[in-house]
Amino acid sequence: MAKAEESGLPASLEMAWGLRERPGKGPRPTLTLPKIVDAAVALAAAEGVEAVSMGRVAKELGVSTMSLYRYVTAKEELYILMADAGVGVPPPPDPADEASDGAPGASWRELLTRWAYAQRAVLMANSWILRIPITGAPLSPNQLAWMERGLAAMAGTALKEGEKLSTIILIGGLVRNEATMAADMMDAIIKSGVSPDQVLGQYVRPLRLLTDPESHPAVTRLLESDAFTGADEPDFQFRFGLDRILDGLAVLIDGRSPGPSPAR
Repeated sequence: MAKAEESGLPASLEMAWGLRERPGKGPRPTLTLPKIVDAAVALAAAEGVEAVSMGRVAKELGVSTMSLYRYVTAKEELYILMADAGVGVPPPPDPADEASDGAPGASWRELLTRWAYAQRAVLMANSWILRIPITGAPLSPNQLAWMERGLAAMAGTALKEGEKLSTIILIGGLVRNEATMAADMMDAIIKSGVSPDQVLGQYVRPLRLLTDPESHPAVTRLLESDAFTGADEPDFQFRFGLDRILDGLAVLIDGRSPGPSPAR
């Protein structure tokens, strides 16, 4: 691991990586970076990211705002650390995934599927993370641990490193979009004070009135199907999108697998 003076990271991220113990000298202060991040995360979870400010976090901790700046120089840095704490570390690998005694381990497809669903679960449980703007590539410990796990899932394939990166970006985009739509819908449901079924009905009823088989034949077929209910398969849309990405990836990977020469 790089030394602190070589990393080029803000001091707060150096502390998160263990490259810098604590700011300044003298007695160990009662305020620590983890305490600051925990207070900011609790505030975001309770009131939303928009409630997080250096002043408000300092108030929650019972310290002066200036004392926070010894650990975090800007709210944008705090956001990065909050998101890192929110996603946490990836779930530990399943021992059954490892190949042993000639038995194959989990396939790249199984590993990427689990990676995607695990990320989705984290974002659905901590939707405030979705409100933090993405300002750069991941450089925090937990974010890089997720990146490592995603890339490692494709270690046994013939994909180039850039293709592996593009794959986790593509899947990560699907995960984030799905989680964001779910969070937006939940916010709308909470604000409206009605049930999810009622919200759906409020959309479908006028849609039926505004369309007919002549003007909107495709929409009519959609309304006549069970696509809007999804009661039997609530994860259908996410599973469908993920499977299509993985299907395309399988074609690419299989096309590069060694095999017999074509007949001439």
